[in-house]
Amino acid sequence: MRVIRFVTLLFLIGLMAFALRSIEKKVSANAPTGGTIRLSVDASDARRKLFHAHETIPSIPGAMTLVYPKWIAGEHEPSGPINNLVDLSISTHGQPISWRRDETDMYAFHFQVPSGANSIDVEFNYVSPLTASNGFVNGHNVNATDKLAMLNWNTVLLYPLGAKASNLAVQASLRVPDSWKYATALDAERESDGAIEFQPVSLETLVDSPVMMGAYFRSIDLTPGRTPDHILNLAADSPEALNIRPEILQSLKRLPDEAQAVFGPGHYRKYNFLLALSDHIVYFGLEHHESSDDRVGERTLIDESASIDFTDLLPHEFTHSWNGKYRRPAGLATADYQEPMRSDMLWVYEGLTEYYGVVLGARIGLGSPEWFREFIADRTANLDNNGGRKWRSLEDTAIASQLIESSNYEWGSRRRWLDYYEEGLLIWLEADSIIRRETKGAKTLDDFAHAFLSGDEHAPSVRPYTFDDIVSLLDQTVHYDWRTFLDSRVKKITEHPPMAGIEADGWRLEYSAMPGMVSPPGFTYSLGLYLYGNGTIGDVRPGAAADRAGLGQGMKVIAINGRQFSPARLHEVVARSKTDQQPIELLVESGEYFHTIKIDYHGGERYPHLVRDESKPDILSDVIKSRVPAKP
Repeated sequence: MRVIRFVTLLFLIGLMAFALRSIEKKVSANAPTGGTIRLSVDASDARRKLFHAHETIPSIPGAMTLVYPKWIAGEHEPSGPINNLVDLSISTHGQPISWRRDETDMYAFHFQVPSGANSIDVEFNYVSPLTASNGFVNGHNVNATDKLAMLNWNTVLLYPLGAKASNLAVQASLRVPDSWKYATALDAERESDGAIEFQPVSLETLVDSPVMMGAYFRSIDLTPGRTPDHILNLAADSPEALNIRPEILQSLKRLPDEAQAVFGPGHYRKYNFLLALSDHIVYFGLEHHESSDDRVGERTLIDESASIDFTDLLPHEFTHSWNGKYRRPAGLATADYQEPMRSDMLWVYEGLTEYYGVVLGARIGLGSPEWFREFIADRTANLDNNGGRKWRSLEDTAIASQLIESSNYEWGSRRRWLDYYEEGLLIWLEADSIIRRETKGAKTLDDFAHAFLSGDEHAPSVRPYTFDDIVSLLDQTVHYDWRTFLDSRVKKITEHPPMAGIEADGWRLEYSAMPGMVSPPGFTYSLGLYLYGNGTIGDVRPGAAADRAGLGQGMKVIAINGRQFSPARLHEVVARSKTDQQPIELLVESGEYFHTIKIDYHGGERYPHLVRDESKPDILSDVIKSRVPAKP
């Protein structure tokens, strides 16, 4: 009987799916193909984290469906912040239209356009999150503070279902708070009294062109007197934060030349770095064709101690203009923002970009050679101590990125994190060493990158690629069994990350008691613990001493060897463990209960570093040498 019911259920599901597809095709057919959407956004309430949107959308009588952008380019998941859309109303000629949300697709709104109506008016508010719930997803981030705001157009618009993003014309206008300045890749048609009307563009271009605005604002031309323009735009929570240190500015002025020396001329008409400086937003970067949405702490550009995490951010997002926006995996080159993306090639999209983000950061002098080596050491050690790699491949972290990006950091060492970034970097570093070896130094990965990313298009355009295209381009750089090389590192489960590139380049990964400049003091590589400042355990490395002792996520360390917990005290105890034969005794709180747990560990403090192998040439140092000839 269960089999019969199951078969019947399958039949009914199939029948419903067919009906829904038929309805969707009918609704899509009613989407207007001509005319221009007029979008007006009032950001004068940005201080209250409130944005007001009004649209006039061409329509024809009959059934119509509007959708809110779901799959946002660069975020690799259906992260459109639909829950932040409030106060929605739809009308025509002043008469309200009753709408109904789709029962299975929360991003779709259905209604009937009355006879004689050739347009509809849509009004709603977008409420920015007050706190960040995920540092990687734009829609989950704070988008405004009292003194600055970042407007992402996908958060403040609806568009007709079935319309291709590149074919749908939009004329957008924006009102900014009084006396605030702004920057965007869009061209303004006219401005008056704080209101800017932009030239009409496609929906694709609009969503790809965020606007940064702020009370304390500064724009710096990084390539004065040259075409195209490269502008560094700063918005901050204080005027002091705009005083960028001269050495940082000089390094950033080198970035366009160093990038173009590898990738070829940019596929943009101009490029705007949009850098928000605030302690009330989270560290973040999102790529666009002609700009990047970057967010860091308020004092990042003025305090040397705050600058280290900023080293590869702008080089990474700038590289994405070539790799990710221009050359894009076929599975990510979707027609609109409702079509699901396939992200199996993120080890190229993000991994190759991660490689050039840190390489360019070093080549322009934002990061020292020591920083470059410490960055690689920290990321390699993190990957090598991750238990999740025992059950899932690197490719699976890419395919399942939409799940991983929405996950909490807890259990990360069993789940694996966004490893296609750092492990992708190591794969490309190894590919560079192979190219150098096989060509006897005549070519490097830069030659592949140039062939892959250069082109005649000097304005935004998209050229999709596949796995086979990558293999072919690598083989054109130098003949080698690249398919087996990539298959074994990307698609197979491997116990250790690829370290052959590091070793071939004259270095090796080792651990010492000295903290590194990139890896902050912690207990990840000693006890196998990630601890928050209050003693709460965020992660436990599988197989490490803490795991064997029975510690778990969410427990809170109250005392160490009978004394009150503090991070400094635990560091002292771990450091003495090399000579102290007694186990480390922790009193931990687990919910309403307390436990005494003994950790049998005697390895002292351990931090990863790259150590020179003098038996081999130092190729790693050549990787980060400038590729721009010195000016006379």
